[in-house]
Amino acid sequence: QVQLLESGGGSVQTGGSLRLSCVASGYTGSVNCMGWFRQAPGEERAALAVLYTGGESTYYFVSVKDRFIISQDNAKNTLYLQMDGLKPEDTGMYYCAAQYACVFGGGMWYPASYATWGQGTQVTVSS
Repeated sequence: QVQLLESGGGSVQTGGSLRLSCVASGYTGSVNCMGWFRQAPGEERAALAVLYTGGESTYYFVSVKDRFIISQDNAKNTLYLQMDGLKPEDTGMYYCAAQYACVFGGGMWYPASYATWGQGTQVTVSS
């Protein structure tokens, strides 16, 4: 089993930047895909970006494409989400999640496709 721990959230103004980190521990070799999700108050958890850990292919949801970058540092067992050009609608709790068997295509955007989740880190963007 893998454990995930996010950090890096905070409060910024519109146009600001943050870099989120997600440190994985445990049997990390079993993880093949990882994703970042956001959950705004009163809304469902929504996928933002997905990374295939084996080949480093990346996928972005349209709302964050060209503003967010997902990446990994294998030596540190850490997944990152660089967020630039933040907007008030980016406010929410951000979670990283892991898949042991990657689900490609439309399924990669569904929370139910992910087996392990971190506890989340809060991002607040003010106007």
